[in-house]
Amino acid sequence: MKNISGNEFASMLKKAGWKLARINGSHHIYVKEDREERISVPIHGNKPLKIGLLNHLLKVTGTK
Repeated sequence: MKNISGNEFASMLKKAGWKLARINGSHHIYVKEDREERISVPIHGNKPLKIGLLNHLLKVTGTK
């Protein structure tokens, strides 16, 4: 799997219908109306997300 940054993942979430609810420091919190989960995406410049975190976020959000 290709390493992607937090910014790139945030763009993927927006295209999938997730909305930015708030920002807490360097973490952006996303919500979706029909979902109960809140997703916290670390935005640390262009640093790639760790593979375990990326896999978890992809699984929870259903984006691939």
